[in-house]
Amino acid sequence: MTDNTEHRTDVEIDLQPHTAGSARFWNALLGGKDNYPADQELAEKMKREFPDAVDLAVSTRAFLKRSVAHLVSQDGYRQFLDIGTGLPAADNTHEVAQRIAPDARIFYVDNDPIVLAHARALLTSTLEGATDYLDADLNRPDVIFTEAARTLDLDQPVVLMFMSVIGHVTDPAKAISLVQDYTSRLAPGSALVMCTTLASPDIDAANRSYADSGTQPYVASTAETMLAMADGLTIPDPGLGPINRWHPGPAGPGNDTRQWGYIAYKPA
Repeated sequence: MTDNTEHRTDVEIDLQPHTAGSARFWNALLGGKDNYPADQELAEKMKREFPDAVDLAVSTRAFLKRSVAHLVSQDGYRQFLDIGTGLPAADNTHEVAQRIAPDARIFYVDNDPIVLAHARALLTSTLEGATDYLDADLNRPDVIFTEAARTLDLDQPVVLMFMSVIGHVTDPAKAISLVQDYTSRLAPGSALVMCTTLASPDIDAANRSYADSGTQPYVASTAETMLAMADGLTIPDPGLGPINRWHPGPAGPGNDTRQWGYIAYKPA
């Protein structure tokens, strides 16, 4: 296990309990306990105004588990750069990966004070592998890649994960450019896991209501924007679409979610 966050987690952290936070809100939607009344109130409000809210959270978590397991067991990946980690929960990226491949190495990144406060829970690891956490803004790939190089071999393929976080970059053109910046820094043979909400009138209205709470805004993406993020990469079947359709397993895909995504591969 690597633990390079001691100097960050032992300092006083302003958790801003009176304002809803993205990670805590997500935790409240999933029925977790790492949240405050402001987060719970926002979660209940969003469930009333947008009943699909819980499905978006649940389907994203399920996609994370399936995609990581597939990339490790079927594609042989051993390195993950997880952007927008969120609060520790059952089956984090490193837990899913290291159950299959104990030597897997995971570098987590988030910029939320509540995630920083819980960062130690993300630093458990097998002896053969490694995990680390960085408190950093996703808009600073230069900083993130410099720090990630302590844990990951960036000359080898890495899985880059954007799980329901890219919408916090509210300008679609900037979001496209940012993801392309990240993928340009990855070694040949790397992979991109993308998941975000598909834009529609009711989704956009729900996101405006969400932002009105004072928390960090989130903007849904069009299919065209999502595909542009993966420009130069290969997206194999089933391609871009509802994430419940991505290798759903024996139980089948169930009802389509409005969380869309894909896995894309950088040519080797």
